[in-house]
Formats: sequence, structure tokens, C-alpha cells
Amino acid sequence: MKKITRAILSVSDKTGLVELGRALHSRGVELYSTGGTLKTLVEAGIPALSIESYTGFPEMLDGRVKTLHPKIHGGILARRDLPDHLEALKAHNILPFDLVVINLYPFEDVIRREQFSFEEAVENIDIGGPSMIRAAAKNYRDVVVIVDPQQYDRLLKELEENEGATSEQFRFTLMTEAFAKTGAYDSVISQYLNSLQEELFADSFNLSLKRHQPLRYGENPHQSAAFYALTQNPEMPWRQLHGKELSFNNIIDLDIALKVGAEYKQNICAIFKHTNPCGIAAGRKQEENLRLAMAADPISFFGGIVLFNETLAAPAAQILAEHFFEIIVAEHFSPEAQAILEKKKNIRLIAVPQMTRLRLGNKEIRSAAGGFLVQTIDAAFTEKEQLKIVSAQKPDDALIEEMLFAFQAVKYVKSNAVIFTKDKVTLGIGAGQMSRVDSIKFAIEKAKDAGHSLKDSVLASDAFFPFRDGVDLAIAAGVKAIIQPGGSIRDEESIKAADEAGIVMVFTGIRHFRH
Repeated sequence: MKKITRAILSVSDKTGLVELGRALHSRGVELYSTGGTLKTLVEAGIPALSIESYTGFPEMLDGRVKTLHPKIHGGILARRDLPDHLEALKAHNILPFDLVVINLYPFEDVIRREQFSFEEAVENIDIGGPSMIRAAAKNYRDVVVIVDPQQYDRLLKELEENEGATSEQFRFTLMTEAFAKTGAYDSVISQYLNSLQEELFADSFNLSLKRHQPLRYGENPHQSAAFYALTQNPEMPWRQLHGKELSFNNIIDLDIALKVGAEYKQNICAIFKHTNPCGIAAGRKQEENLRLAMAADPISFFGGIVLFNETLAAPAAQILAEHFFEIIVAEHFSPEAQAILEKKKNIRLIAVPQMTRLRLGNKEIRSAAGGFLVQTIDAAFTEKEQLKIVSAQKPDDALIEEMLFAFQAVKYVKSNAVIFTKDKVTLGIGAGQMSRVDSIKFAIEKAKDAGHSLKDSVLASDAFFPFRDGVDLAIAAGVKAIIQPGGSIRDEESIKAADEAGIVMVFTGIRHFRH
């Protein structure tokens, strides 16, 4: 146990400072402080000494130098169990410090602003603060380090329970949190500076994450898991309004829903199972979109996640309430719709304000082969002007719109991916098969099981057809148009198959693999 008799307080965030200072003073702790922190304490009637009166050096260089001095760092780093260290303190009139309370310049707050200058960001890079935190953390056996106002209550409780002293386990825990804080701080600075470089992928990629919530388990009950957010952007773009806590798998499903909701500009309803869409409908009244999305695969929607990129109203909510769904995601929920759905205890309601303007970052990360893969997100969106019509048969504007809808939808199906659509409704989806032909067969079978005719439908494929057999299979099913990236050495065979059948084929030049 180590008793606290002398402390340094130097904080940017003054939350709880006066209460902490008053509690420490009441325990007879001698307080030393800097700048605005000292001013706040003194104005509150709490006795505190200035660092500069102790070191004999004034704060200088517009506050860039306040605590970078041997009398500060010597007093923090000296080991109390080493006679040589104690003799050095005595020889140089250095006081030992038992408590260091620091929070850092608000660099993260500055770069979150819509407008800020590079100079502002640089001036908010703390130097003395991290130095003192690291020094105190290194010497945790003798020094307590506090880096966040949320730790103040824990400190005061520890002092109350131990008559002004702290345990080594308590100090070790705070040491761990301190190095996490300085590591995260430097990581955020590194990420910001890397974002200013012309090179998209720098030699190092520093990522700082803060636990957003623990999870009951991972993908399966025998796996442990937690959900983390970026330290510099800890707020989620969504909020849960009702229902059980989200699980690991729920969050994975929510991710694909957010991406789809952010991309579609027309009103849609999309239903997902295991990150694959099983029904998408667009361009109609909300409840009609919902009924058509459900009818697209009337078996698979059970227990799915439903997305609306608009405010969910009561008529659609009433339909949803008649079935079992895990999650409903919408830009907003009308009070009536929310009241209807909240009668179902376990259903999770997720609101995503400004869904169609949502930005989910420009890179995505996944672990693989003992390392991590980092790539830019698949933000490619095919426009009418980008299409290359390769068949003799030419499409009209209505057919082009249908093909674009189908190609946008297939982007979110696991590869090998194909999708049949008609009137902006999915009829059959083939996902994740080992060959494109198998995916087409599966999609045709799904459409047949749901009672859908594929006559005059459109087929979209996420990648090229390596052989014409897949094209022939789609033609036999009744398609009138195929949209695909193109790029196979046998493209001419696929085009020939389309021309023989008198159907439209267009190339996008863009592949949408999703592994």
C-alpha cells in the first residue's frame, strides 16, 4: 500500500476537477498545478502551488513547455525502494510525487470539427502530458496515474477504503489504462497525418479502438467477443430504440444493412439473412415494398433483418408485427410504428438518422492469414452512361433502369453472386456457390419455390461469365436482359448466346466480389 501525500494536476478537461482537488486537499495531499488547472483550483478556494514556483522556470513558448523539467520527471520517476534514487532527489531538491492527474490536449475534438486548420491540429498535439503519463505509469509501484475524469470516483473510493493509500493492483490497473490512453492518442495523430499523405496506404497503419460494448458471446456461444469503435469517433451512426442487446451476428448483419441503406437513393425495403439479401423491392409505397421483399423468398425472411431507408410508418409496422424478425432498421420510426413494434419484447429497433447521407469511412479491415487486409470500401456505383451495350438487341430506358437496380442489388450478395429481378423486385438470388452456374441454378430454384416466373426478368452477375453455359441457363429460365462486368477471354461466346436468343447484354466494366 502506498499513501498519497503529493500530487500534480494538469488537465485540459476540467470536469470534476474541483471536486477531486477538494477531496485530495481534505486528505492533506499537497497539490501542484499548471495554467488553467491552477486557476480553477485557486478560484474554488483549494490551496495549490504552481509548477513554475517549484521548478523556478516559467511556463514558456505559448504553453508548449510547462512540465518538461527534471524536478517534475525526477519526482515522478524516482524509485522509492532504491537509496541511490532517494539520495539523488535530496541532492537536487526534488520532491517525490505520488499522484499524477493528467488529461491531454483535445486533439481528437479538434479533428472532429467540420472546419479546422492543420496548424490548429498541430498545436493540440500534447507533449508534456504524455511524457508525464508515461513516466508515472512506468513507476506504477510508487505513483498513481489518472488520465480521465471518469477515473476520479474510483480513485477517491480507493483512498476512502484504504485511509488515503492505494494498492499495487489498483496502480497496475491504472498503469495499463494510462499506456492505452497514450497509445490511442498517438494512433489518432498518426491516422490524421497519414490521411494527409498522397499515398493511400502508408508503411504503417495504426488503429486505436475503444470498447463500445462487451458481447455475451461471439459467432458461436463458445466464442468470446466485444464490439469496438474508433477512439476518435466513438459514437455510432445508429442507435438502438428497443429490444435485446445486439449480438455479434446481429452487428455483422447490421453492417450490411447500413451499407445498403446508405447507397440506395430511392425508397427500398431489403431483408437480409446471414449478410445476404433474400428480398429487395424498390420504388413503391413502403408497405408494398415490404410485402414484395417478403414474397421474394417467403421462407428465408423468417428471423431476418429488415431495412427501410426512410421513416417506418404504422402500416408497414403492422405487417412486420405479424411475423418474426430479429432487427428492424429504419432512418426513423414514427411514434405509431414504434409503439406497434415495441409490443414485441425481443425485436430490436435500430434508428439510423440521415441514413442516405451516412458515411462509414473509406477503408475496411479484416483479419486474414495471421495479419490484416486493408482496402478501400466498394463505393463504385454504376451509372447509365458507363454501360457498354454489347448485344445486337438494344435496351430501352426502362430496361436500363431495371438492369441498374439488379446490378446494384447483386453487389451485396456473397460471391459467386447472381440475382434475377423484375419491376425492381428480386425474384431469385444465388449466393456463395462454388461456380456461377450453380449460383444460377440455385437462384432459379429459389424463384420456382416462391412461385415466381422468370419470364422477361433481368439477370445480374457480380463477375464475368467464364463460359456461355451460365448465359444459356439464364436464357432458358426466361431472362430478357443480362448485366455483367465482362472481361472474360470468352466474352464473345456469351455475347453470341445473347444474340442467338435475341436478348440484351450489357457490360459494366466493374466487378463486385464479396468474399
